[in-house]
Amino acid sequence: MIDFLIIGGGIAGLSTGARLSAFGKVAVLEAEDALGYHASGRSAALFEESYGPPSVVALNRASAGFLHEGGYLTPRGLMLVANASQQEAFDRDVSDLSMQVISNSDAVSRVPILNPEVLSHAAISDAAFDIDTDRLMQDFARTIRRNDGEVLTKNHVTSLKKNKNWVVDGQHRYEARLVINAAGPWVDEVAALAGIAPVGISPKRRSMARIPAPGGYDVRDWPMMLGAGEGWYAKPDAGSLIVSPSEATPVPPHDAYADDMILAEGLARYEEMMTEPVTRLEANWAGLRSFAPDGTLVLGPEPSEPTFIWSAGQGGYGFQTSPAASKLVADLVTGATSDLDADSVNALKPCRFR
Repeated sequence: MIDFLIIGGGIAGLSTGARLSAFGKVAVLEAEDALGYHASGRSAALFEESYGPPSVVALNRASAGFLHEGGYLTPRGLMLVANASQQEAFDRDVSDLSMQVISNSDAVSRVPILNPEVLSHAAISDAAFDIDTDRLMQDFARTIRRNDGEVLTKNHVTSLKKNKNWVVDGQHRYEARLVINAAGPWVDEVAALAGIAPVGISPKRRSMARIPAPGGYDVRDWPMMLGAGEGWYAKPDAGSLIVSPSEATPVPPHDAYADDMILAEGLARYEEMMTEPVTRLEANWAGLRSFAPDGTLVLGPEPSEPTFIWSAGQGGYGFQTSPAASKLVADLVTGATSDLDADSVNALKPCRFR
């Protein structure tokens, strides 16, 4: 008998499993050959406390201590840049992200390929950090195993039925007291297997490309750059730059791949602000970010069946919210009092859709 059977081996499933492993036997079932294969393995890996709607920001703030104290964060910085036509979007982003406006010359001194003839506005946040996403996932998996739990790959769930307990068919048959649905873009499909109404999760594609370091510069200490209105972003990664058009195109759940046209349009928006053109791509790929209808996470028991637990709708905030989101799920499952304020907890519960 398993106490907590978790469907999905991305950051949501692993972090929730680690929290719940202190209270009973945990098994994590991942359909793919490796953990974090889909959205979790294709993340921008940035922690920015002010990024997201209010309930997400509350989770970010509650996660900060865990991530800093665990050594998962490295200073990166976030720079917002805009041309002359983007004043309104720039001002909105500065306010939303609590950024400090800087001079154009200061911006160019930080990122020397910015084009001073196009750059009109710039702002900086020093409270943005790279997340060591691989170590974070592996540490959560180690916690599960250390507490006698299991983390299993190549386990695609084909049947999910509630009798006295849940009977789950995958590579093997499992019996569990509670099921946690952390299947990313597939959470509504998992709910359907269980006879539970969907909450309306929408997977949205985001394309990315890795380009060589522009102009031969050492980019390691550059901040992540964000185009006003989130029209593109560029982030240093292993001596190269990752550039994304920041699109959010609704698509069916699948193993995502980059859209060449959308990627080209995003690279053009990036190039407009730079003096160095993009001459070649080292690689390109895409990930799916999963959004609830109101754009924030779905965490906690299903009202119609309290032994079916949602951990869904991470929407690109999965890593930076994972310590607090997983703790909230564990608190709601075990009846503990959450550290989050009541409004934030209510904004995250599945009952808001019922």
